[in-house]
Amino acid sequence: MAAYKAKLDEFHQVLSEDEIDLKHLEKICFNGIPDVPGIRPLSWKLLLNYLPVNRSKWPQFLEKQRHTYNNFIKEMIVDPGKQHFGQNEKMDVTFEDHPLNPNPDSQWGAYFKDNKVLVQIDKDVRRLCPDIGFFQQACDFPCEEIVNAQSMETLRKRVDCSVLQFQTVTKNRQGIYNVISKKASQEYEVLTNGQESHWEVVERILFLYAKLNPGIAYVQGMNEIIGPIYYIFASDADISWKKHAECDAFFCFTNLMSEIRDNFIKTLDDSAMGIGNMMKQLMTRLESEDIALWQRFEKQDLKPQFYSFRWLTLMLSQEFPMPGQSDCIQSNGIIDHKKKPSPPLVPVVIIAIISCRLYVIYLR
Repeated sequence: MAAYKAKLDEFHQVLSEDEIDLKHLEKICFNGIPDVPGIRPLSWKLLLNYLPVNRSKWPQFLEKQRHTYNNFIKEMIVDPGKQHFGQNEKMDVTFEDHPLNPNPDSQWGAYFKDNKVLVQIDKDVRRLCPDIGFFQQACDFPCEEIVNAQSMETLRKRVDCSVLQFQTVTKNRQGIYNVISKKASQEYEVLTNGQESHWEVVERILFLYAKLNPGIAYVQGMNEIIGPIYYIFASDADISWKKHAECDAFFCFTNLMSEIRDNFIKTLDDSAMGIGNMMKQLMTRLESEDIALWQRFEKQDLKPQFYSFRWLTLMLSQEFPMPGQSDCIQSNGIIDHKKKPSPPLVPVVIIAIISCRLYVIYLR
């Protein structure tokens, strides 16, 4: 008990300083963050290079970031939603942009491309962390401009239209198209007007990230990275922080993805920074640390793709329950002042593998 109290006092002391010592904070966070209100979310914001180390700069910085994020929502969701709302009236397709316009610069073409990404995001976030009920609950601070919108096409409406289009039209062996009224099952249902679930907030974050990063857009698995980050921020006991959990989670997720995005780019799998090379490093390190275990894997033809691909790409986020899951990501993916991941994830996975082997030997 005394050791735990001393650890709490050390966290409070570090986080209350006018100039935060990131190296010290990183060191004490590596062994786990106490489950005390306010400590974990604040530590994350600092270690993911979101908050400046100087506390006096926080008010101005946060005001700027939240204004920027609100502009993202307006420019990429609200304004396009108002533009496409009710566009069923007749138009002169000779001069106007229209849904069948083959021009690559067509706004309709970009709209359909965005819908394809949005539908994939929607499928993934609806099944995010199904073992807890958090993400299907209504959030305390929904985006008012969206949930109360009367004359705009929200992301919810766009998904409904897209799912209806993709899921209800089939083609039989004779080449005849049939329309089936049954829609795909949904793990998380939407709430009534005026409310939005936490998974809808995560969906909006990922959609904005995809829009702002067209080179990578959205890849399945990103939802598992943003999930714990948003969960911690949206569960903050401090209302002043909790109110802006969406914005803060977006920028922390963006900072983290800037370090691990190569893992989600298929064309870079075999490059020096790709996931393929990382798995090779894992096996090379395992061979040097535990040759007997490495030989066992080789004899059984147990490829690292079978078990380590998910561990490395998702940063072990699916292996531990929240909130401890969050500390796992934080301890393996934090970004120090030199913009490098610290500590490397490969040695952490090696320690986990060897520890499991020793545990099995102990049980025998």
